[in-house]
Amino acid sequence: MFSSLITSRIVATLSALLVILVGCSAGIWQLNRADQKIRLGDSLAAKLQMPVLNANTDSLTLEQAAERRILARGRFIPAEAIWLDNRPRPIPDGGAGSAGQSGFYVMMPLKLHGQDAVVWVNRGWAPRNNENRTELPPINTPDEVVAIEGVAFPHPGRVYELGQKSDTKASPRIEQNFDLALEAQSHGWKQLPFIVRESDSAKKDGLVRNWPSPTNGVDRHYAYAFQWFALALAGFLFWLINGLMKYRRELAVNGDRV
Repeated sequence: MFSSLITSRIVATLSALLVILVGCSAGIWQLNRADQKIRLGDSLAAKLQMPVLNANTDSLTLEQAAERRILARGRFIPAEAIWLDNRPRPIPDGGAGSAGQSGFYVMMPLKLHGQDAVVWVNRGWAPRNNENRTELPPINTPDEVVAIEGVAFPHPGRVYELGQKSDTKASPRIEQNFDLALEAQSHGWKQLPFIVRESDSAKKDGLVRNWPSPTNGVDRHYAYAFQWFALALAGFLFWLINGLMKYRRELAVNGDRV
């Protein structure tokens, strides 16, 4: 039986092992991604229960502010806005809407009131004009001192990027990703070491801020993991059944009873 299953079927055996290895590895990776999202969601939920920090009065590091609620007062600098492309419309858990719609995250510096420093704010999502990529959607930006509340993050999220970053002097600046250190270097100003993702979803400024929780999509990871493990099992069963059939045929040819 060993010869029928393995020795005489080296190519089939190696192919089955490859399918099993790929399926199990991908399944485990999907489970790990689900676990990461759950842990991130638990961490964020715990930190959101902590007191609100004040960007105008507190001297904050990234470690102190990360995933904490932040209050900031200042004046936006619309001329320095960065439009992050290829961002899906944020849809909260259980919410309805066109989750696949692509658009921009609007990153805008806020000059802190009473300080010689800025904090970058992810003001929200705006839809993209599919006919003309450089035509930006209208948004409302107040020209007076405003108070915003949001959550601090190291960056607004990253997407795969090809090629070089655009000219920082171009207008409008449409980028794939946002580099906090590069912005500080190119502008030569003092800025806080984190970005603030604005939270007020009721504000009427043309932007969407229905931010999903970090655990959004966990069920999808479990579904993908099941599919990959099923593929690995199917590969093993296909190899095993065909091997047993070959073994039975050999017994029949040799005149042995099966």
